[in-house]
Formats: sequence, structure tokens, C-alpha cells
Amino acid sequence: MDNCQIIQRQMPIALSDLLNERHAALRLNARDQSNALRELVQLLVANGKINNADKFLEELTAREQARPSVIDHGVAFPHLRTDLIDEIVLGIGRSKAGVQFAGNETANLIFLIGVPQRMASEYLICVGALARLLQDEAVRTALMRARTTSELIDVLKQTP
Repeated sequence: MDNCQIIQRQMPIALSDLLNERHAALRLNARDQSNALRELVQLLVANGKINNADKFLEELTAREQARPSVIDHGVAFPHLRTDLIDEIVLGIGRSKAGVQFAGNETANLIFLIGVPQRMASEYLICVGALARLLQDEAVRTALMRARTTSELIDVLKQTP
């Protein structure tokens, strides 16, 4: 993940630094975008990454309505630039049945990304690396087959 080095407070952070098995859900209950985003926000709230869940979800929903996430190969990257958080946060959700997004697109893997306003360029570097990684069908298949959140995170960390 060397190509995903970013600067935050003058310290390099790699995509692998954003990955945490406590921020991943292997079985999203939601079947629609709104509820899936709510589940992922609550997961990040439960782990101390987001303080104001209602406001964060409100801003995220507005952003998704204005500019819907593009679904490619069953992967969605809903994201929000906001002053509600102090560091980049990443929540990962998986749904074998699929989650219906705008335009009748279905996502099986959802990477919810929150980024402070001041870190726009760092966000673009990391989301680009993540998007390139998920273009690989073998990676997506391994993520869908992971039996635990630890295995899911390991797939993302071990992929060159």
C-alpha cells in the first residue's frame, strides 16, 4: 500500500492504517442504501470514530442525493467531507444479497469513507488506491469469501 501514503499532521498514513476489523460488518441487514449507510455510521459511532451520528448521516445522505455513489463491480464508495470528524474514517460493509443503491445498482461491498474538510487531497489518494485494489476480481472474491472481519481486513492489507 505504499502508493497510498498520505500526510496527516506531518505523519505518513497508509491505507492499511485505516483498516480495522471493528469497523467492518460481514452481514449488513440493510437491503437499501439508506439503511446500509445508517448501519455503517452506527458501527463507526460504536467504535468512537463519529460523535454526531445524526448530523453525519444527514450530511452523508444529502451528499449521496446530490451526487450518488458510483457502483462498479458491486462495490460502492459513499463518502463525505465534513468538519464533524478529525481524522479519516473507513467503515466496511458486506452484503451477499446486495444493497440497492440509487439507479437500481446493487452493491455487495460498501466502503463508507469520512474525511475532514482539510484532508481532501489525502482522501483522494487513499480512495484511489482502494478503488484500484477493488478492480481486481480476485480481491473482490476473497473479500466476499472472508469468514471473519479479521480475514476481510487481511485480504485488503496483504494485497499488493
